[in-house]
This record gives sequence, C-alpha cells and structure tokens, in this order.
Amino acid sequence: MRSFAIFLGLIALGLAGIAALGYPAWLLISPLIENPKFHRVASRVGMLLLVVAFVLAARGLKVADRRSLGYDLAPRPFAREVAWGIVLGVALMLPVLGTMVALDMRDRVGPVLSTWQWLNLMLSGLARGLVIAFIEETFIRGAMQTAITRESGPKLAIVLTSLLYAATHFIGRYRVAAADVNAWSGVDLLEGALMAFAHPLDILDAFVCLAGVGLLLGLVRHITGNIAACIGLHAGWVAVIYVVRDTSERNAHGPALWLLSDYDGFIGWMVFFWMIAIGWALWWWYGRSGVRQGKRDPAV
Repeated sequence: MRSFAIFLGLIALGLAGIAALGYPAWLLISPLIENPKFHRVASRVGMLLLVVAFVLAARGLKVADRRSLGYDLAPRPFAREVAWGIVLGVALMLPVLGTMVALDMRDRVGPVLSTWQWLNLMLSGLARGLVIAFIEETFIRGAMQTAITRESGPKLAIVLTSLLYAATHFIGRYRVAAADVNAWSGVDLLEGALMAFAHPLDILDAFVCLAGVGLLLGLVRHITGNIAACIGLHAGWVAVIYVVRDTSERNAHGPALWLLSDYDGFIGWMVFFWMIAIGWALWWWYGRSGVRQGKRDPAV
C-alpha cells in the first residue's frame, strides 16, 4: 500500500499546485500573453508539478525503466500490439453501439457527414485517444500497477488502480472568468473541479462503469506483461466515444434513459453490463497470446 499512497500523494500534489501556484503563475504570464485563461495556466502548472514528481517517485520506487513501465517490447511488436488493440477495442464497442440504436438511446445531431468528414472525425478521435491512452496507461497500468503488484500482488494492484482510474475522470473542467481572477482563484478552480465528488450518487453509474473498464485494462496488463494492448484498447474506446458524442446526443425522452449516465451520456449501466462480455472476449484473446508469448506481469 505504500506505493499506492505515494501515487495518491502525487495526484494530491498536482491538485495542490493548482490551488497554490495557479494565481502566481497567471500573474507571471499575464504580461507576456494577451488575455491568458486562468484555468489553462493553473492546470498546466499542476500538470507540470505532477510530471516532475512522478519522474522522481518512479525512480525512487524503481519503476522508471522500460520493463516496469510496460514498454519492454521492441518498437515494431509494440506498435503491432497497439494497432491490434485499437481494432479489437473498436470491434468490441459495436455491440454497445447496436444496443444504443436498438433502444433509441441517442439522437443524431448536425448535418449528414460526407465520407471525408467521417474519416476526418474518426482520425481526430483516434489521435485524441492515443494521446490520452499513452499518458494514462503509462502512469496507471505502467508505473502504478507494477509498483503495487511488487508490494501487494496483482489482484490488489488491479483493483486499486481501477478505482483511481475511475475517480480521476471526475476531476471536472471548471472556469474562472477573467474579470473574477483573484488570489483565491486557484482554490475556487480546484473546488469547482472536484464538485462531482460532493454528490456521489449522481456519478455512481459512471464510476462503476469506469472502474469496470479499469479492471479490464489492468487484467490485460497482467496477462500480456506490457501496456501496448492497453494503449490500443483504450485509444479505440476513446475514439468511438468521441465520434458518437460528436454526432449524436442522449435521447432525453428515450425508454432506456437510465442506462446512460449524466456524466457524458455514453457510459453507464448499459456499458457496464456489456463489460462482462467484453471482459470474456479480452480474456480469451489475450489469454491465448499471453500463454503463447510466455508473457506475464513482470512484477509477479
């Protein structure tokens, strides 16, 4: 649990940086940039503090090497596993999308897109998904899961990282108007970003669903011994959600409205139920490949 506590401390440090250093950083940057947005300045400061602390902590916990971070595959096999993960991730989302259509859960918005517009939208979603996946998987399924596994075993590592993975999604976006920026704006920004946790029942369905996703990714990390497949699956899922949310909206009058969370209008109980089948598919697919390659989590 020591490793988990350290990583929790890193996140707390980044959030504290937003509250304490956001305003001083904004004062420094204001003369250099015209009308800098406070939330961007403060969040960048917090992220920079988190990155620096993460590097130092990873070295201290001896999880800064490629193997511990999950990058021990050679570049070409790693890229191949990422690509296969993307394909598999998108394919496994098709039953989810089919359920949404069958239950009239979302309504199309905007004009009908051309083939080029669809392609551009999908590539944008994939690019965003890859960036998010590389960052989150390196931090959570890479360094954190390895460190906790070495201390407490893979089961506890997968559970704890899944809970943290779910929780980080509810650190929301909050804005402070330029005219309202003052010495306490960092605290106001942090308070607004954490507002979702003040009403836990409102986010329960989304939290459980995201924790389930985290469990699946943690399991894949354990089976394969690296994070290539995790990155691919994660990126594929984000890409699908990005495209769906950009072209449709939740049907507020649909009979299955309760199956979609208020969090983003996509995840929720319906996606969580599908996670069971998706988990079986991932176990079958990566279980075979893991046995064939002789791969297991290096920390075990």
